[in-house]
Amino acid sequence: MNSNRRALLKTVAQSFIATATLACCRDSLGNSHAHPVPSHIPTNRSDRALMRLMQGNRHFSEHKFHYPHQTAAWREHIALEQHPFAVVLGCSDSRVPPEIIFDEGLGDLFVVREAGHVADDATLGTIEYAVGHLDVPLVMVLGHENCGAVNATLDAVRSNIDPPGHLCRLVDDIRPAVLASRRKHGEDFDLDLAVRTNTTMVVDQLKKSGPLLNRYVEEGRVKIVGAYYDLHTGKVELMKG
Repeated sequence: MNSNRRALLKTVAQSFIATATLACCRDSLGNSHAHPVPSHIPTNRSDRALMRLMQGNRHFSEHKFHYPHQTAAWREHIALEQHPFAVVLGCSDSRVPPEIIFDEGLGDLFVVREAGHVADDATLGTIEYAVGHLDVPLVMVLGHENCGAVNATLDAVRSNIDPPGHLCRLVDDIRPAVLASRRKHGEDFDLDLAVRTNTTMVVDQLKKSGPLLNRYVEEGRVKIVGAYYDLHTGKVELMKG
């Protein structure tokens, strides 16, 4: 075999490997390629989804937007079917829109938003639908700096006066996290600690929620993680646990 033929075969093989790698990334996330393929791609679907989220957040925090999946052609492409690669349970705060802070587009994220990212029955059912029917491999519970819902709960606990109207329902859901923060850190605990505790407790609640989410977690069908968003830097920090 002459050198020219060997060089040609080597080029073809390299091209095939690159194409297969890209196809794997596309298929595993249930979506077409939105961000550049990193040099190392995890084998687990949940880890690949998490890596893509964090990569998108780096684009946002560094002002290097890719603006994927926002064309008229893509809108038409997904009109009859959706394949989001991650669920984001976040706060309704206007400063924390998941599609923007993760630099994603139409059909990429299955977003659930409630003040204080509480997980009531409707929220649990929504997440169960995403994991069970849309086969989404990752759920991220996203807390954030200076959360108004958690701050209102903190005020209610300290004053022993609940807010009016249906706000008291939010306070009831978030109160256990505020009380846990106070037990652990004393009266010096602050809003940031309460937000992080609330995020961790919601993650634990989702992992233990029967009869579906806990089974999905045990089967390795979904990974549930907590994260914290800094309003000043635009960066998302993954939380331990």
